[in-house]
Amino acid sequence: MIAAALKDIPAPPPGPFDESWESIEKNYKDPEWFRDAKFGIMMHWGIYSVPAHGSEWYVRYMYGGNADIMRWHTEHFGPPTRFGYKDFLPMFTAAKWDPDAWAALFKKAGAKYVLAPGEHHDGFSNWDSAINPYNAKNYGPHRDLDGDLIKALQKVGLKTGISDHSFFHFVFIPALPGSDEYDPKWAAFYSVADRSETARIKFMHDWVAKRIETIEKYHPDMLWFDMNTDHAIDPLKIRVAAYYFNWARQQHKEVGISAKQAAWVSGQIMDYEREGRAPMELTDWIWQPDDPITNKFGYVEEQKPYPTDQFVWKIVENVSKNGNLLLNISPRADGTIPQEQQDVLLAIGKWLEVNGEAIYGTRPWIKYGEGPATVGAAEAMVAARAKGFAGRLNGQNQGNQMVGGGGLPRKGYTPQDIRFTTHGDTLYATVMSWPDAEAVITSLASGKAPRGKIEKVELLGHVGALAFTQDAIGLHVKFPAEKPCDFAYALKITGLKLK
Repeated sequence: MIAAALKDIPAPPPGPFDESWESIEKNYKDPEWFRDAKFGIMMHWGIYSVPAHGSEWYVRYMYGGNADIMRWHTEHFGPPTRFGYKDFLPMFTAAKWDPDAWAALFKKAGAKYVLAPGEHHDGFSNWDSAINPYNAKNYGPHRDLDGDLIKALQKVGLKTGISDHSFFHFVFIPALPGSDEYDPKWAAFYSVADRSETARIKFMHDWVAKRIETIEKYHPDMLWFDMNTDHAIDPLKIRVAAYYFNWARQQHKEVGISAKQAAWVSGQIMDYEREGRAPMELTDWIWQPDDPITNKFGYVEEQKPYPTDQFVWKIVENVSKNGNLLLNISPRADGTIPQEQQDVLLAIGKWLEVNGEAIYGTRPWIKYGEGPATVGAAEAMVAARAKGFAGRLNGQNQGNQMVGGGGLPRKGYTPQDIRFTTHGDTLYATVMSWPDAEAVITSLASGKAPRGKIEKVELLGHVGALAFTQDAIGLHVKFPAEKPCDFAYALKITGLKLK
């Protein structure tokens, strides 16, 4: 079946990557731009944004996957046997969409990379596809949404990527007799009427072909996948990876593949769905959680975003542990981003304007932090592993259950909670809660601190050096009366020898 699916698929361009995991592991190197970027944005935007109810899984639910949503659909649009999912297409207009305004917003938010919304579980492609006729150029907006967005992002200097959730599509939608799932014009769109082996082979063939199409057409810096670890389909993934990596070498371009559940055996940047599954400790691999700005990924009416402080703290936590934050936003069907979400993005950007030096381009220290929240995270990790929640990546165990999500403490941070990053011999110590008078960094106590002598301590956003003393308890730093920003406060410490 796999061999048949790969028939007529282009072979990878010439290059060092053969079609094997071993070759990919040997030749792959994580892109430095990703290690420097720290903060990215993705989005769920598609046909499901029209009903704006339940979740981005609306197509699954309306055909019988969820009785409440099926009932709601019937009340608002008629029974799904009369009003099908494809009937939302004329309402997915993107009529108010301005890709340049989006790009400017994301830039101001401090993001360094943005993933365009390629295709979700519903099988609708947001780009002008010659392989999938059910796409945004032929239906709905009648625009190349991904192409226009990527052009706008590139104009403002952001790295770009494309997200793909479509490998689940073949068996995603329940069968509802009498519905448009069996209409010959739309049967291939829903992938319900024919789930034969022949149809499955064509589906897998097209999945690979669409990946190559987007690589060649849009030159993304990242491919991002929501898929499982089914190793029976590994040759499909290997073809995509070898094609992408060899193509990138020819373009002199650093690229990355990010996916969940270690779906790629090698050559993968680990992604965790929602912050609560991300590592709680410093890792020697890079990673990112895709974390929604509200409690749903797709736009749902009357939902409000989480407070800004949650995302600032997550950025600090993740970066201290060798991770990034990939924040998911939820645009409306008309292409507007709710103002409440924009406000959160702009507030994140305001914080990064002050503290970005302690985030962008940094690397972890020998420890990610200190304070009561680190103890709580360690206890939760032990408990999670005891319950069998440990994950594996390339033979390494990792606890994947977070404290309060993303390592955030359930009871809040204290001034004793401090997170570390480095840039060369500069140590950044971000104090997670404003201290009344001084912060004490116990990791820098006399006899415990790295080689060298602390020469200067500065607070990012504050003019002038801070007074400090060092003793057997720690480094005592006197804080000014005025806060330079909200949420977390980065100290810049110079004079130590960190390498």
